[in-house]
Amino acid sequence: MGAVGPVGPGDPYVVLAAAAAGWDQVAGRLGDDTRARLAALLAVVRDPERAAPARGAAADEAAGLLRERLPEEFGTAAQARLVAVPSAPGGRPTVQGFAPEDLAVLLIDGHRMVGPVLGPVRERLLAEPALDAATVLRHGGDPRAPELIRLPGPGGHVRLPRFQFAEDTLPWLVVLEVNALLAADRDPWGAADWWLSANSWLGTSPARLLGTGRDRQLADTARFLMEDAWTGSE
Repeated sequence: MGAVGPVGPGDPYVVLAAAAAGWDQVAGRLGDDTRARLAALLAVVRDPERAAPARGAAADEAAGLLRERLPEEFGTAAQARLVAVPSAPGGRPTVQGFAPEDLAVLLIDGHRMVGPVLGPVRERLLAEPALDAATVLRHGGDPRAPELIRLPGPGGHVRLPRFQFAEDTLPWLVVLEVNALLAADRDPWGAADWWLSANSWLGTSPARLLGTGRDRQLADTARFLMEDAWTGSE
């Protein structure tokens, strides 16, 4: 594995990562036309099927657009303040733990599972097997049911984690019950993480217990978790 070279503030990926890190300050200062153009460019940047030169050119243009519209944040004079951490060989730099791809998540996918803490959780959950809405609908299910976990993937395309469904692609009844308890319609990422993470009370991840006759234990565990959370917030 080769050495990782220095990352200069003029690198377009540094600008994109910095915009993601400062999104709360940046978002409201971009007009609709600028946001639309930036979204189109970022879609190219993160498209693995596009040729590398096209992706690089889109990154250059996106960074240039940010420099033009927000010179005090990303212009020539401001670039010296952008501190980036080099990634592994072949990877892209990060700024305050935010990656260039995080800007596409914020702008195109429309959620905030980004940055050094939530970004890895997003990647882990989206890597799990999932169904698309058309598949669920084709087998007689309702992909828009509020009790189902719906994760926005790249481009905003909805992914319904596969564990929610039995072999006939209809949802497990206990999944619908537990997801309602976990408020999956408001926090689909939190609900998915509960199902797919190791649970010390259950001795494994809850998803692994589906179809094993332990439905009551799954529901009671989720109910206890939420009751504890509600008590703690009072």
